[in-house]
Amino acid sequence: MPRAEDFGFDPADAAFCADPYPVFALLRAAGPVVTYAPRGLYLLPRYAEVHAALRDRRLGRAFAHRYTPAEFGQPEFEARWPRWEESERWSLLNLEPPDHTRLRRLVTAVFTARSVARLEPRITELAAAHLDRAVEIADAEGSFDLIADYAQPYSVAVICTLLGVPVADGPRLLDWSHAIVKMYELHRTPAQEQAAERAADEFLAYVTDLLVQRRARPADDLITALAEVADSGDRLTDDEILGTVIVLLNAGHEATVNTLGNGVRALLSHRDQWHRLTDGLVEPATAVEEMIRWDAPLQLFERWVLDDGVEFGGRRFAVGERIGMLFGSANRDPSRFPEPDAFLVDRGDATHIGFGGGLHFCIGAPLARLELGCSLLQLIQRCPGLRMVEDPVFHPSFVIHGLEDLRLAPSSA
Repeated sequence: MPRAEDFGFDPADAAFCADPYPVFALLRAAGPVVTYAPRGLYLLPRYAEVHAALRDRRLGRAFAHRYTPAEFGQPEFEARWPRWEESERWSLLNLEPPDHTRLRRLVTAVFTARSVARLEPRITELAAAHLDRAVEIADAEGSFDLIADYAQPYSVAVICTLLGVPVADGPRLLDWSHAIVKMYELHRTPAQEQAAERAADEFLAYVTDLLVQRRARPADDLITALAEVADSGDRLTDDEILGTVIVLLNAGHEATVNTLGNGVRALLSHRDQWHRLTDGLVEPATAVEEMIRWDAPLQLFERWVLDDGVEFGGRRFAVGERIGMLFGSANRDPSRFPEPDAFLVDRGDATHIGFGGGLHFCIGAPLARLELGCSLLQLIQRCPGLRMVEDPVFHPSFVIHGLEDLRLAPSSA
């Protein structure tokens, strides 16, 4: 079977992390399944297999609900990072039925598309206010950083507003989020692990205090709604609420910021496509789908094989093996997307893998689409002459794919 390493797949290499797409093309050509020995993964680089794997209930994000580590050929569980593991214990990203079914049902009872849609006026206000501040920075310094000066504070303000978290605490939430998501990478350092443990400890304490406050003084926000939601007498436990709030803050911030950064970079690198937006030929909501597809903010999602009979690309998998779905590669598969390497804002194909699929389809997809559409509309309406003033740099991470900064000037003047 082809080995991904032989084609340049190296999550520790900054150049690969910045632009993995040439390697992805080689992997797709090599076959529907390739191995990655350092992680013990079988990688799926093509759209058909990724799409199918996301919907296969014989695969699971976790295995401990059905098997012991010994049965899976894994070392016994060791709580090396107890607070980080506690923060992940009730994450919707990691749970499997029946826990996932119950938790998602209770969360979606309050985190509905309708409740998100009601936020559009407020999200638009936040986008405009944060762009005002970014433009003020540009007036003083000649340019602004789309990531630090606009995307991050705006996105955190949106999710804080939804949850009922003080917006003034945004910088702390950003620091915690950045530290925690490093644990999802295939290549990480002991220092990053320790930072994630500290961040999880502080984050858990913070959300615990917020929950106590909301139980004493309910408010019109998602934390209060999560504390009060009931279904046939069933309620969320405090630990479940903590895990849900943390995953909504982390996932809601990281993916949106990286999509906006990656997408604006793509737009400004394809001026003809940018002008299609500024000339009103394409709606921002349509362009958002191409931004997600063309340079995905999440590149890899893993699953364990939990049952016999699983087969992808002609390869039969054994119980206990681990599969890695390459989202960014699937989104550039020519068998699914015509001219996959072309960035076309009017493509409007929402069948990309950006939000996952199946049981774990992103619960925050409606919010992400609304947030991205509002922010992009502000940029094209108020800064039609926007341009990059220097080449941006990507974070040297693979799974979470985004820019360190993106320096922009509001006009060509």
